[in-house]
Amino acid sequence: MTLTIGELAERSGVAPSALRFYEEKGLIFSERTTGNQRRYRKSTLRRVAFVRTAQRVGLSLEEIGTALADLPAGRTPTKSDWHRISKAWRPRLDEQIRRIELLRDRLDSCIGCGCLSLRSCALTNPDDALHERGSGAVLLEP
Repeated sequence: MTLTIGELAERSGVAPSALRFYEEKGLIFSERTTGNQRRYRKSTLRRVAFVRTAQRVGLSLEEIGTALADLPAGRTPTKSDWHRISKAWRPRLDEQIRRIELLRDRLDSCIGCGCLSLRSCALTNPDDALHERGSGAVLLEP
């Protein structure tokens, strides 16, 4: 059984434009009819769910694509695939959690950019010493 892009969008809760983008990035695959319309295997629903779940935990489409590329012949991830992949992502997610906690802990006292716009910045960044580390939120990056 195959699904049209509209059916896949309805079943997955993902907009057709996003599905076309996922396909362009090689995250999902379709076959074409003689009229050049996309048709997706029903198993694509699981692949879309995999992509959406990985995105929700903050992974980039590039990271997701790398994980999916390791599967044989574009296969849909199985439970054991998910376990292996999620285990490999754990250090990346732990680092992301650490950075979010750092942001939370500094959020009410310093925006972390070294801009000297807050009175407390003069305490953490006297004489704008952080400008040498670059622009942006340099205190929030490792």
